[in-house]
Amino acid sequence: GCAIRQGGLLDLDLSPRLKCSDTITAHCSLDLLGSKKSFCLSFLNNWDHRLKGSRLKVRFCTNESQKSRAELVGQLRRLGFDISEGEVTAPAPAACQILKERGLRPYLLIHDGVRSEFDQIDTSNPNCVVIADAGESFSYQNMNNAFQVLMELENPVLISLGKGRYYKETSGLMLDVGPYMKALEYACGIKAEVVGKPSPEFFKSALQAIGVEAHQAVMIGDDIVGDVGGAQRCGMRALQVRTGKFRPSDEHHPEVKADGYVDNLAEAVDLLLQHTDE
Repeated sequence: GCAIRQGGLLDLDLSPRLKCSDTITAHCSLDLLGSKKSFCLSFLNNWDHRLKGSRLKVRFCTNESQKSRAELVGQLRRLGFDISEGEVTAPAPAACQILKERGLRPYLLIHDGVRSEFDQIDTSNPNCVVIADAGESFSYQNMNNAFQVLMELENPVLISLGKGRYYKETSGLMLDVGPYMKALEYACGIKAEVVGKPSPEFFKSALQAIGVEAHQAVMIGDDIVGDVGGAQRCGMRALQVRTGKFRPSDEHHPEVKADGYVDNLAEAVDLLLQHTDE
């Protein structure tokens, strides 16, 4: 195996449903929160005493768009993780920056839990649409409102916080934002701008935050397309964790092949530390 010199990106999509998300680390990116709270708790010693005690730089990356970054971090702290908002790369703050820079006023098709991230954004007379994992808010009326806004614009802009197909809750697999994004793309004849995984810009911003080059980094996540494929297209290596949304068929994906597989995060930590330069 190749040596790991710098750090890692951790997939950090944790929610009440304990969604197993994506993490990227400059040097190691780990799918941090699997499908069971008990697993998260059992990992605390590995995380606090081993990874944080190593020379690896770690960045938490998430496509979580049903809660604010502050709420997500608070939830992790209650589980015992030593983490701050500044260590997390999430799509909502990145989208807000884009909106401000381009003078865009969005129609927000988002979950109420993440709405606070957009408190400083002007939403009057919308000239774009921002779509996220809105959950129960993905009603016909709300989707049609977004469709109407886009169709009335000369140059319609659709910004999507991630484009995941589905994620895993304790009650089963749930549709993510991707299918709804695709519906608006098809209806309006446009292409969405994706903020979040697997967007190259999202991965690059996480790497820049910890000062690591793509070839020095490893991504660890459960999504063969969003985590593994997205990271590899940026020049990173990527491990897939056999938890969360992992499916056995992922190991035979026609387009994406992980650089390795691990059964859980603890095994990923062992692997990363074994291949860290002395």
